[in-house]
Amino acid sequence: MLILLNILSGVALLVWARILSGPASCGSSARSCSSVLGRSANSRFRAFGAGLCVTSLVESSNVIAVLASSFAAQGLLPLAPELAIMLGADVGTALMSRVLTLDLSWLSPTLLLGGVIAFLSFKQTRTGQMGRTIIGLLILLALHLIVEAAQPVMQGEGGA
Repeated sequence: MLILLNILSGVALLVWARILSGPASCGSSARSCSSVLGRSANSRFRAFGAGLCVTSLVESSNVIAVLASSFAAQGLLPLAPELAIMLGADVGTALMSRVLTLDLSWLSPTLLLGGVIAFLSFKQTRTGQMGRTIIGLLILLALHLIVEAAQPVMQGEGGA
């Protein structure tokens, strides 16, 4: 019973973190991503860097691919920088998946505390919204809790 309660609490934390970080990651960062991607049209290397950085922050190369291809379809972005953005997005996804496999458990509480302080101190500013996004790292903490709670079930030790 305790195992089920731990799994459900991890799922509840995951849902709460997603609700909390949702408006911050969808609203202001979508406009920021669009402006960063739009300004990177001058150079392929700059476009690659923009795709890499924005994907690392948004953690979704699909979003960047849709933005870049819609800019290219509207004639706002030439084809070569658009392809460089998409390549940067793919590399950013690969790098983030590598970073997320590292043991950063020591960093979670620090980032969480910093995010809460930034959000509570500067609610309606860009710093506050970044704090809200950092609080979204609770998603990673929640996933870790779910995996930890499910270990006894996966090893056949259930029954507590």
